[in-house]
Amino acid sequence: MEILLISSVFLVLMTLGVPIGTALGVAGVVTIFQFDLGIEMLGVNFSSGIASFPLLAIPFFVLAGVILDRAGLAATIARFFELLVGKSTGGLAMVAVMTCIFWGSLSGSGPATTAAVGMILLTPMIKHGYKKSFAGATIANASDLSIILPPSIAFIIYGNITSVSVSALFVAGIIPGLLTGAGTVLVAYLVSRKRGYRGIASRGTPAELWQAFKRSVWALLAPVVILGGIYSGIFTPTEAAVVAVFYSLFVAVFIYRSIRLRDMIDMLVDAAVTSSVIMFIVVFAGIFTWTASVIGVIDSAAELIVSIAPNAVVMIILIDLLLLALGMVLDAISISYLLMPILIPVLKAFGIDPVWYGVIFISALAVGQATPPVGVNLFTAANLINSDVDAVAKEAIPYVLMDVVILVILSLLPILSLYLPIKAGLYSP
Repeated sequence: MEILLISSVFLVLMTLGVPIGTALGVAGVVTIFQFDLGIEMLGVNFSSGIASFPLLAIPFFVLAGVILDRAGLAATIARFFELLVGKSTGGLAMVAVMTCIFWGSLSGSGPATTAAVGMILLTPMIKHGYKKSFAGATIANASDLSIILPPSIAFIIYGNITSVSVSALFVAGIIPGLLTGAGTVLVAYLVSRKRGYRGIASRGTPAELWQAFKRSVWALLAPVVILGGIYSGIFTPTEAAVVAVFYSLFVAVFIYRSIRLRDMIDMLVDAAVTSSVIMFIVVFAGIFTWTASVIGVIDSAAELIVSIAPNAVVMIILIDLLLLALGMVLDAISISYLLMPILIPVLKAFGIDPVWYGVIFISALAVGQATPPVGVNLFTAANLINSDVDAVAKEAIPYVLMDVVILVILSLLPILSLYLPIKAGLYSP
């Protein structure tokens, strides 16, 4: 009866268009009240849901991304790659992907990357003959890398739920993220060549390229500083987030001189709003998860998965398919809190490495950001070009297919995810 109630309330609220965080929280609270499961635990769950040291990294990484965005660093990165590969067939499409790779490693947010890179490159792409829906789809899909490449907010959430080292997860995402990026560049090139999308008129001179590199080097160094400190063990991901804020401020104020300290109020407000939305989902999803655990939903679901899947490979494939489907209608954080408590005992039952599976899990969720009907990156790109979401989604199909191929590769070859964290001494299977 409890299971029926919590499921019904959640599904009804979702059908009515209630935000996912609210739907999860209300379903959990109603079930707790109705069956007297311990209402006094609500306050404890609420505070413990966000009183986590790893979660402290989220507002700091968000703030660092806001500062770098206001400083205009995305434009400097785009200019460097434009001079580097812009003349090639499909040059601007590849520039967009490469800029998304680097900007995603600074922002950790797919929609933020889509907006930042889209405002810079969508207009030039359209002016050079690219179909505007293809231009939007390219940037929307490439921005998926923001939650695979560190510093990924999705990895922080996964590590908090599973008690897995966030440092290990960050480093584990590097090779899969770059592999996914390479696949995206390949698709952009092949489609551009087929449609005759040419590069820009002229390649930059060595002097122009050098000047662009010098101007963008501070932006390009940001992920190196952050990951280098984590990789070498100098600081934790949470400490790295604080370092990222001060690094961003130093670059924005003293190097580019594009913002003033008085601009900090607006930037702090933007970062606070974004962080509060994330924490809102974290808190209410945590209440839902606790309630589901108390009434036995998690144990029953885990036992069902173990009984259905004859081996680990089949289990991973089934869950990947489920993640691809859920990613079309829910955000990555909500899916993590809905599924990972169920999957933790399943992973133990099949002897699956949690760091390796973390990369698979987040990579599958990344695909959902560029698939309808709730692909947040698609909506962001469609708004930027004043286009229909369906048109952008149709152009994203080749990219999504490539993402699925790479997801299969990551699911079959754990070494791609585990090599760097093991090599760095951050993880021992």
